[in-house]
Amino acid sequence: MRKSIIGLTAVLLSSIASPVFAQEEPAPAVTVTGGATVVSDYRFRGISQTDKKFAVQGTFTVAHESGFYATVWGSSIDDYVAAGSDQEIDLIAGWAKDFNGTKLDIGVLYYYYPGSNGANTDFVEPYVAVSHTFGPLSAKASAAYAPKQNALSIGAGREDNLYTALDLGAAVPETPISLSAHVGHSFGRSFLTGGLKGYTDWNVGAAYTWNHLTFGVSYVDADEAFYNGTRNVAKAGVVGTIGVAF
Repeated sequence: MRKSIIGLTAVLLSSIASPVFAQEEPAPAVTVTGGATVVSDYRFRGISQTDKKFAVQGTFTVAHESGFYATVWGSSIDDYVAAGSDQEIDLIAGWAKDFNGTKLDIGVLYYYYPGSNGANTDFVEPYVAVSHTFGPLSAKASAAYAPKQNALSIGAGREDNLYTALDLGAAVPETPISLSAHVGHSFGRSFLTGGLKGYTDWNVGAAYTWNHLTFGVSYVDADEAFYNGTRNVAKAGVVGTIGVAF
């Protein structure tokens, strides 16, 4: 969801009297990026949030050269996720910095579900991630901890939740194709784990980028079942995406 784009433009001028060499324009102090995506199924940590149906998503980020950033991300969801709400809006504030190729990213995410029939469904989740790039390869380890909150309760008081994940990525040299793999584990009996002690989710995928468009496909699965009525919304499946960045 979070991106940072720095634009550098080189202009070469020529003159009979005296040559002028290319110069780099200074990077802007503040960058604004965004995008929109259509997905065939919105999976959150392996669990469908749309009853295995399509979702429309959008994001908008403002980032400062100091590393501080703010993001708004939203998606359509099914009404079983948050007591009748049909939207998820994530409000994110964080700080990211690169240290000789290793990136540290820390922040806090607020999950907001408008129209949830008066139920207490919103919750806060701080996170930390460390990533490193090895040529065309990248690796990221992350952890997100949602402290005890009423929205995570399964009826036995206020519960908390810890989610840890490892993500790998690879760009295929001299092509617009990239590959990805993810494995994550949720700890704690809470609303986020369906009352289970914990579960593991994973996915593998590929993406093709053309101009500002990205086409993706991934295989998603989890080692536990989560039922919405009679449907297992954590059952393995293929998810397709079409996204545009600006």
